[in-house]
Amino acid sequence: MKLRELLTGVPIQSSTADLETEISGVSYDSRATKPGDLFVAMTGFATDGHRYIAAALEKGAAAVLCQQPPAADCAYVQTADSRRALAVVGANWFGHPAKEMTMVAVTGTCGKTTTTYLLKAILEQSRGAKVGLIGTNQNMIGQEVIPTERTTPESFEVQKLFREMADGGCTHVVMETSSHALYLDRVYGVHYDVGVFTNLTQDHLDFHKTMENYCDAKAILFRNCGVGVVNGDDPWTPRLLKDATCQVRTYGVKSEADLRAENVVLSADGIAFDAVTKTERVPIRVNIPGGFMVYNTLDVLGAALALGISLKDSAAVLAKVPHVQGRVEVVPTPGKDYTILIDYAHTPDSMVNVLQTVKEFAKGRTVAVFGCGGDRDKTKRPRMGKAAADWSDFAVVTTDNPRTEEPAAIIRDILPGFDGSNTPYEVVEDRVEAIRWAMDHARKDDVIVLCGKGHETYQEVNHQKFHMDEREIVADYLKAGH
Repeated sequence: MKLRELLTGVPIQSSTADLETEISGVSYDSRATKPGDLFVAMTGFATDGHRYIAAALEKGAAAVLCQQPPAADCAYVQTADSRRALAVVGANWFGHPAKEMTMVAVTGTCGKTTTTYLLKAILEQSRGAKVGLIGTNQNMIGQEVIPTERTTPESFEVQKLFREMADGGCTHVVMETSSHALYLDRVYGVHYDVGVFTNLTQDHLDFHKTMENYCDAKAILFRNCGVGVVNGDDPWTPRLLKDATCQVRTYGVKSEADLRAENVVLSADGIAFDAVTKTERVPIRVNIPGGFMVYNTLDVLGAALALGISLKDSAAVLAKVPHVQGRVEVVPTPGKDYTILIDYAHTPDSMVNVLQTVKEFAKGRTVAVFGCGGDRDKTKRPRMGKAAADWSDFAVVTTDNPRTEEPAAIIRDILPGFDGSNTPYEVVEDRVEAIRWAMDHARKDDVIVLCGKGHETYQEVNHQKFHMDEREIVADYLKAGH
């Protein structure tokens, strides 16, 4: 592709490059640059791509797209925002695949994964659609699974995924869209048919610094979608919609929303309620327990309605949809009189949600095994401790992904959350040993909730990921006769 075509839609401030140059690829990491590439130098939070222009040129880059003219004598194109430019370049390179499919984005602190999986199921089973999914657990093209490392990849990879999905016959894309992705322009230029907002609770303040900034990052989605399906009960929704340009449809339990849940019934094996609009009332059943699932189901029903799928058709699918991996997932414990659940709960509110759910049906104690991630918002650590203190009968405080921090230091930050509480707890720093300890000390009818890892099958320590699958830890310990 000629450089001129590749830069269509990119505002050019100055250029020394021949725009008729044939470009054979695009890179933004000098280590991956190949001869003939356009190298895009982005200013990031950890590093500045401009520092690696020389390295990219040594690798054979044909031209450089940058914000500051490089020191080296080379063919370059200067633009005001190279991060946004990469998103435009990616769309051009892959032929604007998003325009070939119906696009749905889901943002919010909690519930994104469950929402995307349920909506994918509805689209597939009620409309026969082939659906591409981009999410925390995995990416999917129909039923083909593609591993993922972060919720929303960099913009060029996003466009590459869209192209693979379109070429693979996908008619729809349902994707989790994180605040990082929106703020860092990883989905810049993508117009969504439907945008969904689940909720906003404390998370990622290491990055956004304030809840207001966090909300404003998510609000970007609602300036780039046709219909916004939003939680009318969430106190942040008015701020979220302050500058929205989309049609808005609300859902809720407490508010006078466009779509409401009435006659809610919670049980150990699921939820049931009446979905009510101005014109109809449809009974809904989902085989996933927890009060929070009412909201996760309402947003799915609202998104489906926005896509032209009736409440009755959605209800028929939801009644038989399976559990989502790592979300209130039961781990087999053959021969034992206790239960083990795995859940991705890694924020104070998500921990409250899952522990509250368990306490609704647990005949014995609710036992929380949890830690907090390193190199992330430290202010939520004592709040995680308080969530465990308030909603469990016993807690085992351990590690999550310590990253570059000392596990003991993270645990020290958690423990003040137990101050003033009568909830007993045990500190077991090693997570594998913590799980084993909880199993060794389990009583009849206890429910042990392994919080934080969910779908993850690794632990991240000092920039390395080590295999750790909690399902395997439990199975191996039981096989050994414990």
